Amino acid sequence: MKSAVDRDGTFRYFIRYGGFFVYTRIFRAFYFLQFFSFGSLFPLLSVYLKDEVGLSGTEIGMIMSISPIVMIFTQPIWGMLSDYTRKPVQVLMISLLGTALFGLMYSLAHSYVSLLVIAALLAVMQSGIVPLSDSITLHYVQKANERYGSIRLWGALGFASAVPVAGQVAEWFHLRFIFYIFVALLIISSMLAWKLPREQSSAKVNIREGMKELVRIPPFLLFLLTTFLVFGPIYANNFYFGILITDLGGTLAGVGLAFLLAAGSEAPFMKFADGVVRKFGMMNVLLVATALSCARWLFYFFEPPLIIVYATTIVQGASVGLFIPAALQYVRDITPAHVRTTAVSLYATVGNGLGSWFCTFVGGYILERWTIEHVYLFFGLLTLGGMVIFAWQSKKALHKTSEI
Repeated sequence: MKSAVDRDGTFRYFIRYGGFFVYTRIFRAFYFLQFFSFGSLFPLLSVYLKDEVGLSGTEIGMIMSISPIVMIFTQPIWGMLSDYTRKPVQVLMISLLGTALFGLMYSLAHSYVSLLVIAALLAVMQSGIVPLSDSITLHYVQKANERYGSIRLWGALGFASAVPVAGQVAEWFHLRFIFYIFVALLIISSMLAWKLPREQSSAKVNIREGMKELVRIPPFLLFLLTTFLVFGPIYANNFYFGILITDLGGTLAGVGLAFLLAAGSEAPFMKFADGVVRKFGMMNVLLVATALSCARWLFYFFEPPLIIVYATTIVQGASVGLFIPAALQYVRDITPAHVRTTAVSLYATVGNGLGSWFCTFVGGYILERWTIEHVYLFFGLLTLGGMVIFAWQSKKALHKTSEI
């Protein structure tokens, strides 16, 4: 019987007989379980470190901030390893299984130093999962005439579903069970990864040359600053939101419900983001999305009733769900075509890496000396800075249009 994938690395035989539908289902299941594992652990990890291990706010901030800063340096290494071996699926499986191993070790550690070391090692292994998965998926959708969003959406659904499930399991048994769910689903994900198509795009990006060209584009550099100010708090919120909920009297199951509402509300806004951008303009959408995030963080400083906090989680759908597609489109619009991949990578690194690390680390320092509400005041003030920049750019763009 013929191999599903031809020797030259194409999908001709497999697609000809409708096999790409099987691959699409595998991709969807893989993304769902992968992000379910992430959602079962990371939103509740700060609660575990605070309530079960008894770490201080600064110690929690240091541990939680290790991951994004490590990923800045290790993600390119995973890409180079994939390019060198020409076996992205196998490299992805190593990343998945390595992350599962250190996730299990995480649950067995109790001292601050050991947790810090294990958190760093887990970040090294985990940093390869998403970029390798996305690279394999993007190459597949080009061959199979699929849409990346229709597959990646299952990751968002997995994350949204995971937090309430993991929170409820932790309520029934013990908080340590979030690690067991994390490990088990990563192992299953590695089994699904083995069934993914084994081919890789030959296209490569000269990151060094691309960086030199991008730093000569002032609007792009300014946008990196706003990404740092806006996305840093958004990503750091994933670590501290559980503490806010429990501090206001919520349960672990309540933490899960909050994340379900927040993450689940993003999908509808993402679906209609393109139409909203066309109707109201790129900069206006970015400004409104940033203003919503700013208002949400500042609102939490005033210790609102828990039921109101649950209601405001839906704001994340509009803020994040609109900001991500609009921001990616903005990066594409202001950068030359031959360096767009580098531009998008740098945009993601500044927000998910540097911004997340800074906000998570400083947030832990603030948490130890003041309260979780002051952490969100800090998030709100940073986001306000991003909002001011967008407002200035929007006014500047409007002025140019009126002159024309």
